[in-house]
Amino acid sequence: MASDKDYYEVLGVSKTATLDEIKKSYRKLALEYHPDRNKTKEGEAKFKEVTKAFEVLSNEEKRKSYDQFGHAAFEQGGAGGQGPFGGAGGPFGGQQGPFTYNYSGSGDFGGGVDPFEIFEQFFGGGFGGRQRKPAYSLTISFDDAVHGTEKQVTIDGKSQKIKIPAGVDRGSRIRFSEYEVVIDVVPDKHFSREGNDIVTEKEISFPFAALGGEISVETIDGAVKIRIPSGTQPDSMIRLSGKGVPNVRGSGRGDHYVKLKIVVPKKLSRKQKELFEQLQKEEEHGKKWF
Repeated sequence: MASDKDYYEVLGVSKTATLDEIKKSYRKLALEYHPDRNKTKEGEAKFKEVTKAFEVLSNEEKRKSYDQFGHAAFEQGGAGGQGPFGGAGGPFGGQQGPFTYNYSGSGDFGGGVDPFEIFEQFFGGGFGGRQRKPAYSLTISFDDAVHGTEKQVTIDGKSQKIKIPAGVDRGSRIRFSEYEVVIDVVPDKHFSREGNDIVTEKEISFPFAALGGEISVETIDGAVKIRIPSGTQPDSMIRLSGKGVPNVRGSGRGDHYVKLKIVVPKKLSRKQKELFEQLQKEEEHGKKWF
């Protein structure tokens, strides 16, 4: 059964603690309760507790969800079905096809915080007494990261083909053969990624925002048409369900959010100026047009 203790209390930090403060507290507690140094059952339970708390609070998205929903955000059936991070599983687990991932939940640990780096400080390069495999960096495109790909690489003079599953992100680690491959992703100039969600901006004209209509937007799977309601306000967000990044574990996808930027013309033609002046006069006479 999962602990119901407040994660901030478990790590001994305040709810406004910075990531550095969270990491510092975790290092201290993990060193104290790690099974290699604390052989008691209580120590083992405490180590799992502080590790789970660190996994959540060191990840920006998970921390926001925890602050809003508490433990229910990570429980089956909690926070509206499964919660934003439902079914996260235990720490240091996860598998996708032939690859074994170091991290739990969404495939990363703490939004870039590597627990193995922390334990290397304690145990001289091996987590829990186990020697880590040699690590190599592999840079792939944004498109390859979200759709998956195969790469021919040469390691120690030996040519090998590595299959990269869809949904990996920058910092994802894949254990391949006797190696560990660390993924780096080249940013895309059109798409921004937040977890498994995609965010893009789309400019629309002032009249179009007022009147509404249909526009075409690019997604990671190609162009789709969406309808803009009349009276759309600046920075409105339209959600395209299931149009985001595939879950690296192979189940479900994120969403695509289109942020609408309303462009106000810097220069007006004579006719346009007359029309806007007419609208302004109507508003001055109590005829609201917003």
